[in-house]
Amino acid sequence: MSSKENAAVGQLLGLLESRYAIRVLWALKDGHAQTFRLLQDSVGGITPNTLNTRIKELREAGLVSHGNTGYIVTSSGADLLKRLGDLPAFAAKWASTQAKKVKP
Repeated sequence: MSSKENAAVGQLLGLLESRYAIRVLWALKDGHAQTFRLLQDSVGGITPNTLNTRIKELREAGLVSHGNTGYIVTSSGADLLKRLGDLPAFAAKWASTQAKKVKP
């Protein structure tokens, strides 16, 4: 991987590792617009201030936009979510191996 690619990956991971950032994107993955309140309920446990900050960051990054009916992922955001689409299968497999480690 080139240094430019490393920098780009680092920049993206820096954004996504912000508390609740991935959960905000994940809540919008179905492509339906959500109001602020609905998005807050979808994410769960996020304060209005934190949600506002994450939305601002994700909008500035071009991953989320706001239209007449609420917040929605952009085409870039949808592309990222598509690439993360294997995450649920990986997470289930990973969780299963973690559970086996705990058992004696």
